[in-house]
Amino acid sequence: MGPENETQISEFLLLGLSEDPELQPLIFGLFLSMYLVTVLGNLLIILATISDSHLHTPMYFFLSNLSFVDICFTSTTVPKMLVNIQTQSKVISYAGCITQIYFFAIFVVLDNFLLAVMAYDRYVAICHPLHYTVSMNPHVCGLLVLASWIVSVLNSLLQRLMVLRLSFCTDLEIPHFFCELNQVVHLACSDTFLNDLVVYLASVLLGGGPLAGILYSYSKIVSSILAISSAQGKRKAFSTCASHLSVVSLFYGTSLGVYLTSAVAQNSLSTATASVMYSVVTPMLNPFIYSLRNQDLKSAVRRLFGKATMKGVFCPGLDKCL
Repeated sequence: MGPENETQISEFLLLGLSEDPELQPLIFGLFLSMYLVTVLGNLLIILATISDSHLHTPMYFFLSNLSFVDICFTSTTVPKMLVNIQTQSKVISYAGCITQIYFFAIFVVLDNFLLAVMAYDRYVAICHPLHYTVSMNPHVCGLLVLASWIVSVLNSLLQRLMVLRLSFCTDLEIPHFFCELNQVVHLACSDTFLNDLVVYLASVLLGGGPLAGILYSYSKIVSSILAISSAQGKRKAFSTCASHLSVVSLFYGTSLGVYLTSAVAQNSLSTATASVMYSVVTPMLNPFIYSLRNQDLKSAVRRLFGKATMKGVFCPGLDKCL
């Protein structure tokens, strides 16, 4: 496309999940509910972890970081979607779109790395229990989280700079409910080969790398569990990583589903609908998965509500609902 058709754009149009006006109130209510549950559920895990000294361990330190990232992950996209539905507008500014891409890239990569770090934590705890306190001391745990943040931010900066070099023409409609990187890149009328290459390499290294680490960790964990003679010992060892394994399966399963949907489906709105699973539903379900399967965390949440009830923050008897 010739340079004469290129314009200095100021905004994009987010088409959302449906253009049917009758469905907008339903979509608004559904996403508002999921967003509130996500924020409150993950915030509850963070507060329970901080307030209960029994949970001041590497596993819960990483879990609280994952909960924080999940709150930020959904907060990057859902509030803007809700505002657009409420104001009956599809517009997102160019700067707002670039900002969404930047933060979404940070938190999706952080999710990958934190899940890999948590798998490594379970690997050390089950396969090398005598070295656990030394191998996973607070300094090492802090460095693992810091390294995850640094890599995620650097990758996001690179992706942001790659988008800023693109020129856009008159087709500014994004068939998604947020500024998804690939969708924005494919709207450009300038050459996107370098952008596609960088996205592909980042996906392989920053997505495939952590996944390979998770698979390796669990292959060793399974071998160690099978070597335990007693059935009770096997159940106890497996229970320590069952929640994490469920979250990993949900996150990577839904991510793979989005990839396959985008590869097979001709309709981009189908891809947008599928991406709701890993970008909204998975962060919402994580607190339930961890709290339902983890007695220590459930006890900590009860104690947290008990303290809040005594201080009059919540209504009396609320802790009995847990």
